[in-house]
Amino acid sequence: MSSTDSSPSTAVERALAILEGVGQRRDGMTNSEISRRLGIPKSSASYLLRTLNQRGYLRRNAETGKYRLGLKVLSLGRDALAGLDIGDIARPVLRALVERTQMTAHLAVLDHGEAVYIEKADAPGFIKMDTWVGRRMFVHSTSVGKSLVTHLPKSDVEAILRQHGLKKRTPKTITSHARYFAELEKVRAQGYALDDEENSLGARCVGAPVYDPLGNVEAAVGLSGTILQMSDVNLPRIIELVKDAARKISRQLARPSTVVTA
Repeated sequence: MSSTDSSPSTAVERALAILEGVGQRRDGMTNSEISRRLGIPKSSASYLLRTLNQRGYLRRNAETGKYRLGLKVLSLGRDALAGLDIGDIARPVLRALVERTQMTAHLAVLDHGEAVYIEKADAPGFIKMDTWVGRRMFVHSTSVGKSLVTHLPKSDVEAILRQHGLKKRTPKTITSHARYFAELEKVRAQGYALDDEENSLGARCVGAPVYDPLGNVEAAVGLSGTILQMSDVNLPRIIELVKDAARKISRQLARPSTVVTA
């Protein structure tokens, strides 16, 4: 880079412009696109992209050459929101969801390739779901798991499947990579995921992703019930309630100054 290009203020401004520009494009941007759209000389953009990639603020897809935001950006975002516990935000929303459906609601996050429940609101009555805060679930057989990984790069999902496999939990469990990726495409298109007796016979679950302020999936709301509670007649209404709950939590994450009371 020239002496002007390499001045600290110019480099910082360009690096921030690259992060903001890439963050606005879900499908990522190539070096050429970044240079053209942001008005940064290609040689300067290459230098900054290489550094940001090495530090984890960007990640480059080797096949397409496109850059997307890296996990380091997400960790900074989480640090900025450290004083704001997503569980505190989700708790009243989950309770309201339970009141409207009489079924059990959960909030889950992705951890080491598994869905982990971090909040639970029990349904009233004597029949309880065999779930608990801290329980780890497969991402291929649960609605929250599908919701959590649906926007990950395919290579990341493949890595999770290599590590954890596609264990057959019931006769309805998806155990084919092709079928699973087709299922994730459907989840992305419709905005919710369904576990139709795929993890436990006799139970259905609906999940929907919760987005952080950067537009990335932060968590997933899940609602669990019996196949009688989630009959084909009731399912459309339940789906909309779960999606609405996820939207409420997402909106509150973007506006941390107020608390959602459901």
